[in-house]
Amino acid sequence: MAANTAEAGLAERWRDILSVHARTMCEIDRVLHPHGLGASDFEVLDILASSVPDTGSACRVQNLVGRVHLSQSALSRLIGRLEKDGLVERSVCVEDRRGVYVTLTPKGRDLHAEVLPLQRAALARMLGA
Repeated sequence: MAANTAEAGLAERWRDILSVHARTMCEIDRVLHPHGLGASDFEVLDILASSVPDTGSACRVQNLVGRVHLSQSALSRLIGRLEKDGLVERSVCVEDRRGVYVTLTPKGRDLHAEVLPLQRAALARMLGA
């Protein structure tokens, strides 16, 4: 009986985590939508802005996969949309033609700076910080 109670408690905690995640993602989507972004779009811009600030350096797509929590194909489509909107640029790695780099454009950096306070405020509201 104790094992079932412990398992039920774990399952309930897991559902609580999923619920907080879903509500938070919806709130971030809501506040960013007027700026043409969703929560996952913002995550890519935020990772690029924080991992290579003002250097013009690029980040390998492979390094984004585990941090954005999307499949490689979904991430590729998202990056394609961001590229079409002029927010990021893709380039092929010269040393390894299979590698693709993503760079934040000036337009992407400006949009990120504009919406960063909105995303952080949504996090504070939803996570009680």
